[in-house]
Amino acid sequence: MAIVAKSPTRIINRDAAIVRQSGRGRFVIVRGPDKGESLVVGTTPVTIGSGPGSDVRLTDPTVSRKHLMATVADGGVAVRDLGSTNGSFVRGARFQELLLGFGTEIQIGQTYLKYVPEEEAVEIPPAETENFGALVGSDPKVRQVFRLLEEVAGTDATVLLEGETGSGKELFAEEIHRHSTRRDKPFVVFDCGAVPKELIESALFGHMRGAFTGAVSDRRGAFAEADGGTLFLDEIGELGIEMQPALLRALDKRMVRPVGGTNYQNVSLRVVAATNRDLRAEVAARRFREDLYYRLAVVRISVPPLRDRPGDIPLLVRHFVRDFGRNRNFHVTAEDLERAQRHPWPGNVRELRNVIERACALSRGDTLDLGDFLGAKGTPTPAGRIPFDLPFKEAKAVVIDHFERQYLQALLDRHHGNLSAASRGADVDRKHLRELLRKHGLREGSD
Repeated sequence: MAIVAKSPTRIINRDAAIVRQSGRGRFVIVRGPDKGESLVVGTTPVTIGSGPGSDVRLTDPTVSRKHLMATVADGGVAVRDLGSTNGSFVRGARFQELLLGFGTEIQIGQTYLKYVPEEEAVEIPPAETENFGALVGSDPKVRQVFRLLEEVAGTDATVLLEGETGSGKELFAEEIHRHSTRRDKPFVVFDCGAVPKELIESALFGHMRGAFTGAVSDRRGAFAEADGGTLFLDEIGELGIEMQPALLRALDKRMVRPVGGTNYQNVSLRVVAATNRDLRAEVAARRFREDLYYRLAVVRISVPPLRDRPGDIPLLVRHFVRDFGRNRNFHVTAEDLERAQRHPWPGNVRELRNVIERACALSRGDTLDLGDFLGAKGTPTPAGRIPFDLPFKEAKAVVIDHFERQYLQALLDRHHGNLSAASRGADVDRKHLRELLRKHGLREGSD
């Protein structure tokens, strides 16, 4: 395949915790003779075909000599069929001219092209301060996030927050709202995992009286309630595949129609989403729509778990003591701070906050005794032990996290750190396995 030379997106730091879409897109050939090739689409029209007169020449003989033209436009990429013999198709429907969003596939002949964004892993200098509103942290990774939040909070860019349960994703979303131009408007939290699937459409978009049994009056949905402000879609990875097209339409059009209604309502809002799942793995498993993922992940931020930033624990302890100390001048011993830093914190910042709150409520003297809450030496939870004192969702996340870490370490040991061999041994996609290893701070050896 011959491709007109384009400037590739520069990846500054492939291990960065911050990724954002560059605004440019490219077609990746996912099926056909030229599978694996890609081409960047810019504002200059690009022709695709099998003949020598095309800017991009494919080897597929079922593609016309000049088959398709593509160019970047507002809201996506504009594609136009150039009178091809076999036609151009999206989801089985033939088209002449169409505006495509990220994640959409086109079929021309026996070739399938997917339009995806160019993503940049961004190395951002840490913020000079150790807080962003109510968020606190001195670790460089956290202060990098603070710096990015300073840049994006004032825009309407959609943000996807990734991180373990209890890592503070909702607090990050709240601070994005408080530092935005929409700060005086509503901040609405919608937990995608807490609403029964038969009610979720109504909860998101509202319903009209009589739309279904029990709909005794009109009801506004989360989109309408957040109009003018920010809608926080928590646990977006729990949203069923059957509801994802409707959410994508609402995000694209900024219009919603209540269940049982006939008219659409315009809404103006900023969307922040959060998940403790690996959405790219969910996309690969076809449990999450790729086009919806790209619509949400305009800026993608990984919130680091507390165990990866133990240096922040003394700062957070002091912060929570001020909140819960009821004006008492509590003292925390150096030994207890060391115990806290050795603790694995399966519940992350939320667990630390709960520990300090209980300690402040139960301590009688001026010294805050954390020993009763952390164990004598602050040792990790033994393998196989279920933390029954945590809420169900957090306890489940702790058990899964422990299983993943133990399994991955044993997998690496068995294959002597060879990522390709480990991928085959676990029957896991190589890219996904690398992401899991990074999540748990494990390193593979040479391939």
